[in-house]
Amino acid sequence: MSLQDKVMQEMKTAMKAKDTVALESLRAIKSALLLAQTDKGGGKGLTAEEEIKMVQRLVKQRKDSAAIFTEQGRKDLAEAEMSQVTVIEKFLPEQLGEAEIEKVVVSTIEEMGASGMKDMGPVMGQVSKKLAGKADGKTISGIVRKHLN
Repeated sequence: MSLQDKVMQEMKTAMKAKDTVALESLRAIKSALLLAQTDKGGGKGLTAEEEIKMVQRLVKQRKDSAAIFTEQGRKDLAEAEMSQVTVIEKFLPEQLGEAEIEKVVVSTIEEMGASGMKDMGPVMGQVSKKLAGKADGKTISGIVRKHLN
């Protein structure tokens, strides 16, 4: 079942339950999907990898907005953004914990023979490919940085 089909099913459920937060989140996913499909050029659908990246982008946008709202003392808006994050994250593969990410980072560093911060870019590229959709870039970056220093 494609992401678009899953979103449509969830939207029906949210409408019946009158869940406005879920409905707003699902509409954002649907909108982003439609925009991405029209950008690509018509009838072609998105690959699973492109769908995951798009959903990750939506989650990151909401988390960034929540952080800004929290800094400005607008907890009500920050909570609304974070509740949308929980709905949108349902469409991502299960996220790995830091221990699992660290194992992949260490093995990648050993495979590549990376020795310092000058190798961070290539290591990040390889680890990001291996963990596509299963971990966010900020977490990966922190762990790679820790092991290359």
